Amino acid sequence: MEKILENIRLRINDKLYLKDPETSKLGKKILGHGILLIDEIGFESFTFKKLGERIGSNESSVYRYFESKHKLLLYLSSWYWSWVEYRMVLATLNVEDPLKRLHIGIKEITAEITDDDKTAFIRESVLNRIVVSEFTKTFLTKEVDAENRQGFFLVYKSVVNRLANLIEDVNPDYPYIKSLASSVVEGALHQHYLKDHFTTITDFCGKDNDVTAFYIQNINKILL
Repeated sequence: MEKILENIRLRINDKLYLKDPETSKLGKKILGHGILLIDEIGFESFTFKKLGERIGSNESSVYRYFESKHKLLLYLSSWYWSWVEYRMVLATLNVEDPLKRLHIGIKEITAEITDDDKTAFIRESVLNRIVVSEFTKTFLTKEVDAENRQGFFLVYKSVVNRLANLIEDVNPDYPYIKSLASSVVEGALHQHYLKDHFTTITDFCGKDNDVTAFYIQNINKILL
């Protein structure tokens, strides 16, 4: 799995950037420090001026890669979901039992994220916190339909559809396969957010409580 990951280039819509940030040292620095800064101060307070100061460069240098901070957030969320999708594909490779494949897929989507040493300029654990906290800001906008037509959410939808395919393999007669898949993906993000901020309305605050186990248990009851 590690060798395959080393040779994979995560797919990102080229309309999200002006210059591919993964092709230069500065671009990777913008991504890496951009993630850390958004996590530190929040997306609302984040600006390219602050990012430029953080990386010791001009604000204009960031604009050479991204035309707006919204496009940067879209890029980062696309990178995250593409990374999750590849992990799903590789983790379920050669697993013959459909239910076991589904459980593995759910785990890749819902479990706590740790950093991947093979992507040194991206801290996946921090990027996960950003996706949990900020992902809805990528599509709860007036421009969502136009951006959807441009393919800005293709990778996210691909993750949902891949999970839907795993669900269908277990029970093709279940009538709400895509709704169930999207509910798992969105619900897991929401539960992780509640766990960090609204502990009195979730059960996932203790070490014995597991978001993954919750969704696997419910999926089993629904499909089997």
